[in-house]
Amino acid sequence: MKRKMGWASLILAVTVMLAACSSNAGNNPEKNNSSVSDSGKGNEAPYELTMAYFTFGAVPQDLLLIQDEVNKIAQQKINVTVKLLPISFSAWTNQVNLMLTSNEKLDLMPLFGTSYANMVAKGQLIELDDLLKNQDNGILEVLGPDYANAAIINGKTYAVPSIRDFAASYGFLMRKDIADKQKIDINGIKTLDDLEAVLKTLKDNEPGISPLAVGSGGSPIASYSTRDSLGDDMGVLLNNGQDLKVVNWYETQEYADLLKRMRNWYQAGYIPKDAITIKESSADLIRASKAAGYLVPMKPGLSAQETRVSATEMIVSEMLPAVAKTSTVTNIMWGIAPNSKNPEKAMEFLNLMYTDKEIVNLLDWGIEGKHFTKVSDNVIDYPEGVNAGNVSYTGAGWLFGNQFLSYTFNGDDPDQWNKLKEFNDNAIKSKALGFTFDSSSVKTEVAAVTNVVVQYRMALENGVLDPDIALPEFISKMKDAGIDKIIAEKQKQLDAWVAAKK
Repeated sequence: MKRKMGWASLILAVTVMLAACSSNAGNNPEKNNSSVSDSGKGNEAPYELTMAYFTFGAVPQDLLLIQDEVNKIAQQKINVTVKLLPISFSAWTNQVNLMLTSNEKLDLMPLFGTSYANMVAKGQLIELDDLLKNQDNGILEVLGPDYANAAIINGKTYAVPSIRDFAASYGFLMRKDIADKQKIDINGIKTLDDLEAVLKTLKDNEPGISPLAVGSGGSPIASYSTRDSLGDDMGVLLNNGQDLKVVNWYETQEYADLLKRMRNWYQAGYIPKDAITIKESSADLIRASKAAGYLVPMKPGLSAQETRVSATEMIVSEMLPAVAKTSTVTNIMWGIAPNSKNPEKAMEFLNLMYTDKEIVNLLDWGIEGKHFTKVSDNVIDYPEGVNAGNVSYTGAGWLFGNQFLSYTFNGDDPDQWNKLKEFNDNAIKSKALGFTFDSSSVKTEVAAVTNVVVQYRMALENGVLDPDIALPEFISKMKDAGIDKIIAEKQKQLDAWVAAKK
């Protein structure tokens, strides 16, 4: 049976988002079954909080049933009821900004790492440090210090990451049937040279499909990286963030070499000719039998996840090691809006999303017996007559707090959360993990450089433009737009951040 996994598809499409756990043993699901508060006692009226979140399709049919079940638990434990407010992803930014500026009722909301610093600068998030300290055995414990500190800006916390995969390794994901047919050893793909040989085999022997899928808005090398982008690629750290000198990524020899390879792949037909205008995601292209595989950010369980997304059995080989960077930790977080009339209660409910197994699984899977049935204590399946096509509620485990408390779906590795915890714990950590660049002093330059990047980057990285001609133009126009000023400011802030940690 198949089920929807929207976040994975989105990450592959936009390379930013999206794709759980921490370096703290407090992430053990057996330890964190619930969080009971005395604040549910007494005769005061419950506080109704509004929790907005984004969706990638129609509002689930049974959303109000889920809301009612969540409220039975939340009212008993913390004297809170919750109004769930799903907003289409395409309308998310505009609608939330409107709610914030019009002071409309809003308590809790997810946010993206790419917009985090800007939201803080605009006063759209409240400081959480004191509220977090009041949650005994709560969010800070299950996150652990390394990953909790990743969200600190100027010594203060304004949001907390959802608990999921906090790192990313990189590799090649491909259809198993094609690999078997062409006798391709997926585990033998460890370098781009290895992959190039595989792409040639596919081009020569699998007519009618693209050897390499490139999802909407992306590039092949967006999901193959040994740099810490420091959030925006306008000044990066090389060597997985182990070097603390901020450099212009687009001027490095590594970037130039990658572009030359992509140009060769494009001319050889390994990258589709319409790569920069494709609207479908990479998974959509696999599902439609238009492509054989793609470069991808990885985590434990990825092949099983993408098999469901693509409706095709997928296999994967890791090519680059797992690295945790600020961007991989903070890409999805939760914050409390300044519109909240009761931030203390908003924090208490947020804490339940990180520590209460019943709350987490209601939001992730729905109601037992109606939307899922238990196969064992921690493994679930669809009830008889229910499948991914007709189930009347679907959630997103990567979004709602602590994915490590979520049930495992039948057919997935029942030990996947322990393996994901090990993946996070053992990842290389960028030396800039926790650094967030404040671009307010160079916002004019950032806007100008962004326009240049939009003009050149995807065409270069998909091999459409000749890098011998277009790359020098790209670099020159970025310099005219002020990238050197941005890099100098980023280096200054990073140096100060490093010094403050000593």
